[in-house]
Amino acid sequence: MDFKRLILMAIFAFSLVMLWERWQVYKNPPEVPVAAQSAVQDGSIPAPMASATAANAPATGAVPGATDSKIGVYASAAKAVVKTDTMIATVSAQGGDIIRVELTQHKTNEDHRSWLNLAKSIFGQGSQEEDGRKNFVVLQEEGAHFYVANTGLIGEGLPTHKTLFDLKSGEYTLQDGKDEVQLRMSAPAVNGVAVTKVLTFKRGSYLIDVSYEVNNASANPLATTAYFQLARDDKATEQTGGMFGGIGTFTGPAVFTQEGKFQKIDFKKIAKDEAKYVKSAKDGWMAMVQHYFVSAYLPAEGLQRDFYTHKISEGVFGAGIKLPLTAAAGQTAKLSVPLYVGPQEQDKLKALAPGFNLVVDYGWVTVIAEPLFWVLSVIHKLVGNWGWAIIIVTLLLKAAFYPLSASSYKSMAKMKNVMPRMKALQERYKDDKMKLNQAMMELYKTEKVNPMGGCLPILVQMPVFIALYWVLLGVVEMRQAPWEFWITDLSVKDPYFVLPIIMGVTMLIQTKLNPTPPDPVQAKVMMLMPIMFTFMFLWFPSGLVLYWVLNNVLSIAQQWYITRSIENAGAKPAK
Repeated sequence: MDFKRLILMAIFAFSLVMLWERWQVYKNPPEVPVAAQSAVQDGSIPAPMASATAANAPATGAVPGATDSKIGVYASAAKAVVKTDTMIATVSAQGGDIIRVELTQHKTNEDHRSWLNLAKSIFGQGSQEEDGRKNFVVLQEEGAHFYVANTGLIGEGLPTHKTLFDLKSGEYTLQDGKDEVQLRMSAPAVNGVAVTKVLTFKRGSYLIDVSYEVNNASANPLATTAYFQLARDDKATEQTGGMFGGIGTFTGPAVFTQEGKFQKIDFKKIAKDEAKYVKSAKDGWMAMVQHYFVSAYLPAEGLQRDFYTHKISEGVFGAGIKLPLTAAAGQTAKLSVPLYVGPQEQDKLKALAPGFNLVVDYGWVTVIAEPLFWVLSVIHKLVGNWGWAIIIVTLLLKAAFYPLSASSYKSMAKMKNVMPRMKALQERYKDDKMKLNQAMMELYKTEKVNPMGGCLPILVQMPVFIALYWVLLGVVEMRQAPWEFWITDLSVKDPYFVLPIIMGVTMLIQTKLNPTPPDPVQAKVMMLMPIMFTFMFLWFPSGLVLYWVLNNVLSIAQQWYITRSIENAGAKPAK
């Protein structure tokens, strides 16, 4: 049995299955949940909190807004727009909720460019603003998604996510020379308790400080609970890599504690009340993760907190944190929790909170993908371009595995030389399989040929290939990162399919250099594989195809050199 071809066929079969599954998703996208559709169409929204008896709700106080399925207040409440150098945020007077965040330094993948602007972008003369792409939107109360950040206090007369604060409509812009812009809004005082909600936006940051100032002018101490929640539909975000864009990437809540570490929470598990995660701790954070971007509440360490998730309505879910807040009689208490809404830039996330960088999830290839991305990042700092960083990493990998590849190609070259003798043996013992196998084994032993030797480059290459796929697919640093000429985004498919076609040609050349299988059917299958792989690679991220093309070219050069050397050394003639 030719193990090399067996492995190739297994990879080929797996690729076809993945291609077929992704084709079904691509051609038949999931429908928008009815509840989310109505929320978008009529301006109303699902209640951001569930009842006190909701699934997974911690027992630190009843959650307000228990019976309402919709609020319908955002549309009519006053709104303020805050502009900084990193975001444009919309804040509603209802609850002081943040109902929209646009990231000014990250654009959508919608392409509204004219051919002239496309040419400008190819030759480095255009900008993202000129090419017509809009700011990428993370939080949004209406539109393609329902996704808001809401907060409140639990207790009679205290403001919740439904309370109307005295927010003044208008635009608040971070001024030159200033490091922050602040929104202060007050709720109606009740029983001598006045609550002010403060949102602080900072220059060069995706953090928003969400604070409550509770002035307890009553004669009694106040003990309450503050909740900080992210409410979102369960739809995945934009497709970024053609048919394969976003495949396998996680969308949903995630919690981190030192006890439970990083735990992803599936929307389906929440709906069935089967979600398992650490519910209470003195450390950790709660996030809502999507492809390339994340929002998360990051309370300070040491403060007791409860984590919760629940189904709000059909297709809409909430995930949040509850924190205690106490104010002595005649005193003012303050509680502040940073809210991050931005890209999954790993070095920055790691500095914000322990384990926060884990939202960039590479799956089972993490052990390879993390160091691979680290090397890519180091090289990128030197060359300033992710495409050239991929090329340099490919060269380094090829150099590192040169001895292994050389051994494999030598084995393949020897196999090619003894192929006529193998065919002669097959003809001689075509009616006696046992003698044929014995004769073949003797031939391998005499000529020192390992029939499995050609498998090694593939076995070594595939984990790196898969890891690089996840790096290109999962890290926001690669999103919309250009290389040269027509490749303006390494994380999506080649718009003109030039690289996949070159890849197919190089794969065909490699097939020609390999020993021809003695079985005619197997030989035809091997010749078809470059065509099938080319078709599959049409939708792969262009950065990944760039790696594969260069790897093929280097392999062809190495294999050709080794094969010629062995042929020149002379081979035993066929008997």
